[in-house]
Amino acid sequence: MSQSPATAGRLFCFGLGFSATALAHRLMAAGWTVAGTCRTAEKAAALRARGIEAHVFAPGQKLDPGTLAGTTHLLDSIPPTAEGDVVLAALAADILALPDLRWVGYLSTTGVYGNADGGWVDETAPVRPATERGKARAVAEAQWMALHDAHGLPVHRFRLPGIYGPGRSALDQVRAGTARRVDKKGQVFSRIHIHDLGSAVMASMDRPHPGAIYNVADDHPCPSPEVVAYAAQLLGVEPPPLLPFDQATLSPMATSFYGENKRISNARIKAELGVSLRYPSYREGLEDQLATERQA
Repeated sequence: MSQSPATAGRLFCFGLGFSATALAHRLMAAGWTVAGTCRTAEKAAALRARGIEAHVFAPGQKLDPGTLAGTTHLLDSIPPTAEGDVVLAALAADILALPDLRWVGYLSTTGVYGNADGGWVDETAPVRPATERGKARAVAEAQWMALHDAHGLPVHRFRLPGIYGPGRSALDQVRAGTARRVDKKGQVFSRIHIHDLGSAVMASMDRPHPGAIYNVADDHPCPSPEVVAYAAQLLGVEPPPLLPFDQATLSPMATSFYGENKRISNARIKAELGVSLRYPSYREGLEDQLATERQA
């Protein structure tokens, strides 16, 4: 699989967070122009210093439509509100008017599937979100797809589990003393390394299939205590003790994660996009992060 789309263009990212910024730097290294939005002037200045044309935009705010001029690829990673997608609420008509737009990506969540009692879930599974967060994502997905169906907007949906990578991994949590090993019988989670997420998105840019849905997950769904224990082992420290789920004091959001139990299939990104995961499980991801840190 190619490491970047064959033809460079101009990517506009709504929401230059952890995932989109990593993607931006990979594309810029391949000759792309990247612009996008963030929530504060301070972050915008920091992004501009790194070569990204950054603009301040938040729910309820307007953005000068001229900032989208020349966009060939558009990525939306801003979380929706209960009413739906904040980008479309402000700029749907301007996006539809872009003359050179070849690809649109929407970063959604596997939470739209709801609970599967530990079973495998692929893209043909029904959308049955159980949480308010999942319901909002499902609404936003439907809004983007309405523009695809009515106007031919080249929308691609990416349903994501937990995203990890350097700075946001079990290694970082163990070092910071924030890692917990909450034990709920039979509970598994899927995850994806930030590099492999970027590879899947770029593969879609290279092989557009408007209307497509892609689950982006690694090969190894597993209980989260397993990941934390391995991170502690790599660091040569004792892992935090197992804490039974019914004794854990969790935030409402954290509790909601444990209400959904499923294994996410990644077969489609391999078959249709030719994606080859650099990090097929958390083990390779954590090992590579630690090795890189020690070489720095």
